[in-house]
Amino acid sequence: MHHSHKKPLIRTAVSALLLVLLTSCGGSGGSDSGGTTTPTGPTGGVQLQTVAFGDSLSDVGTYAPIASVVGGGRFTTNPGQVWSQDVAQYYGDTLTAAFTIDIGHELKAQSGLGYAQGGSTVATPASQAGFITDVIGDIELPVNQQISSYVSAHGSFNSNQLVLVWAGSNDVLRAGTPPAATTIVQTAATTLAQLIGTIVQNGATHVVVVNVPNIGLSPDGLQQADGGGNLSQLSQLFNSTLNNALQSAGLQSKVIMVDAYTWTTQTIQNYQANGFTVSNTAQACDPSKTPHDTSLLCSPSTYVTPNADQTYMFADYLHPTTRMHALFAQYVEKQIAASGLGH
Repeated sequence: MHHSHKKPLIRTAVSALLLVLLTSCGGSGGSDSGGTTTPTGPTGGVQLQTVAFGDSLSDVGTYAPIASVVGGGRFTTNPGQVWSQDVAQYYGDTLTAAFTIDIGHELKAQSGLGYAQGGSTVATPASQAGFITDVIGDIELPVNQQISSYVSAHGSFNSNQLVLVWAGSNDVLRAGTPPAATTIVQTAATTLAQLIGTIVQNGATHVVVVNVPNIGLSPDGLQQADGGGNLSQLSQLFNSTLNNALQSAGLQSKVIMVDAYTWTTQTIQNYQANGFTVSNTAQACDPSKTPHDTSLLCSPSTYVTPNADQTYMFADYLHPTTRMHALFAQYVEKQIAASGLGH
């Protein structure tokens, strides 16, 4: 997720700096901390190949070739993992990016199955006004294109796969205010239900659908004039519309629903019981040290304290820290087990 109201930035200076750094250090894409396999098999009790569609919340490194120059790579407290990587590892897989950006700011197909990309909406073309346009360009694929890219490359899904779908947050963030926002959000949610139908029709039997978290409770939400009320309401509207659309299409029994809205709300309310010392009121990545105040470019050298990735809930104004991602992954794994798959 990104917010379009962030201050406009100077693309050329940043790009020049990153390109100099990138070429001088050989353009390495950063190390991959894939799970080590042991004879006991995956901790989830079942071996599954993971495929992920969505936005920055699930992006495992689309922009890493550029972001890793400053120690970044994912939209969290780098070098930490995002939930989709944690879940993949739990089921014995290593999730890597399906596309990565190159020096020419173009997406290049890779062998990975992590299709989620920071900035993506459900189905509307890229329209970034923040750092990603300045540094990278409007190149992220919306979820409908992510899915069609997968299908054209792989033909179909299969019963040995776990398909993760988490989208809609950027649609909510960019929708504005009602009444116009109401239509935008309802259209996005209805479209997402149709896309989930496409995934199921193409052979997927284990599909995890995550609803939109309570965006109003993000640091970004709290800073709004209404304290995040509109963002919370639009998040709820997206979720109820998605539920209704899945139900009327007969899809609800064919997917594993994960209620991120309730989970984020309750986890923030009980932050100390969940092992955090700072709730949703501050961010782990120091805005004065982190380039463009985005977690994509956050690294241990820009943390506010050395262990901020574990003690804070939010990395930047919108994105969860490593620990928040890990807790959410555990919650998702429990929901998957409750559906009768693994443990």
